Amino acid sequence: MKISRIGVGLVALAAATSLVLSGCAGGASGGNSAIVSTNGSEPQNPLIPTNTNETGGGKIVDSIFAGLVYYDAAGAPVNEVAESITTEDNQTYTIKIKSGWKFTNGEDVTADSFVNAWKYGALLSNAQLNSYFFDVIEGFSYDEDTELTGLTVVDPTTFTVKLSSPQSDFPLRLGYTAFFPLPQAFFDDPEAFGENPIGNGPYKLAAEGAWQHDVAIDLVANGDYNGGRKPANGGLKIVFYATEDAAYADLLSDNLDILDGIPSSALASYKTDLGDRAVDQAAAIFQSFTIPETLEHFSGEEGDLRRQAISMAINRTEITDVIFEGTREPARDFTSPVIDGWSADLPGSEVLDFNADEAKKLWAEADAIAPWTGSFQIAYNADGGHQPWVDAVANNIKNTLGIDAAGAPYATFAELRTAVTDRTITTAFRTGWQADYPALANFLGPIYQTDAGSNDGDYSNAEFDALLQKGNEATSLADANKAYQDAQVILFKELPAVPLWYGAVSGGYSTLVQNVQFGWNSVPLYYQVTKAAN
Repeated sequence: MKISRIGVGLVALAAATSLVLSGCAGGASGGNSAIVSTNGSEPQNPLIPTNTNETGGGKIVDSIFAGLVYYDAAGAPVNEVAESITTEDNQTYTIKIKSGWKFTNGEDVTADSFVNAWKYGALLSNAQLNSYFFDVIEGFSYDEDTELTGLTVVDPTTFTVKLSSPQSDFPLRLGYTAFFPLPQAFFDDPEAFGENPIGNGPYKLAAEGAWQHDVAIDLVANGDYNGGRKPANGGLKIVFYATEDAAYADLLSDNLDILDGIPSSALASYKTDLGDRAVDQAAAIFQSFTIPETLEHFSGEEGDLRRQAISMAINRTEITDVIFEGTREPARDFTSPVIDGWSADLPGSEVLDFNADEAKKLWAEADAIAPWTGSFQIAYNADGGHQPWVDAVANNIKNTLGIDAAGAPYATFAELRTAVTDRTITTAFRTGWQADYPALANFLGPIYQTDAGSNDGDYSNAEFDALLQKGNEATSLADANKAYQDAQVILFKELPAVPLWYGAVSGGYSTLVQNVQFGWNSVPLYYQVTKAAN
């Protein structure tokens, strides 16, 4: 169950740039009523695709909606609702959708279902976290409410998309949550919809009120779904555990079927505990922490020096070996080794090396600009098993730089994310990225481009933005990746986030389920899982 490092992105981009995506094969059939249980976290926001950009909500939304394409286990796009996606110039795309698709309230899925959803998601006044993903469409504005003039409905099953500039990988992006369709019921009452969403995907809410906040959400198979993710089980119960240790205990006792995050306390033993049910797999995940420029001492030249000093004070190899039992790999860039174009030797990457002497030197240079005061803290969510590594990183910083440093826990992921997105947080904070689609650009644009939806540190650099745009408009994968690599050289100097390590799937499953496979982005392919009926 290993993902090879030979370029998931290359496979996917090649498929995308062929410009007519292949039709999907039929999903597994013969599912039964057995419910598969898995771990999750309380979503930050109501379950609206254009406003869901974190993993807790994403796991649910991706299960109850079907987009134009989905990504297979290796990260390649496969047509789902789309019949075809074609272009002659990489700037104007014609999208034809399959007829017969319906939302679970009986409403037809049409071209309007996509166009209206995207237009809603792009409007500044709607404040959707995923609005960034529409900024390549003609008419988008970060400054005022404007119509996405690039979207045109041709007929009930056809619409066109005109981009503001050529984007050869645009079809590859269309499996991401932001691009899902919405029924008219959403526009009639967005607030009610967010609590009880109506989708068109392989699963649906078991009943009104199936989302028990801070406890779990219950999904059942959607019998009317006819795409390539046909469930082989009766549904999903996604449990929001307070700690990873509690989830692991349930897994060992067969009270939980699938766990996608082994607690650090069990990393040394879980392969022995689970045997061939243990999963250790590379995935498109990047871990970091962000230091906002709004914090005292972290703006301008002083801020650059302090970020570099802090980065070089961290012994990533020791932490990944001791805390993570070698299941993580120290970061060498801002992306992921499983994505084509990754490089371990970009200029400036030495800032990721543990170098106590250089860290002290840089910190002293920053002190010459303005003497350090206060305590350095890293906020994290206590329900995610992050305390051990946060404490280790803080101790590295404290011992190397001779300053007070510590973790700052929030009880839940939702609480932490709300503080971050509301900009009420007053410390550094843990960040990370689980890829939306398999390309270097997805690790860079959404997080560091000016005004991007997941730019939690409000980073802005015109030269970086220009290089990102150059990569987006490139007509070959090699040219695109060169621009993205050049863009990272800028990031190494300014460190809008401090890279830590590449994530991996350290997970497992119970004795009650079969056909468990984790995808390229670490998420289990739930629809494939089989379980004996109770």
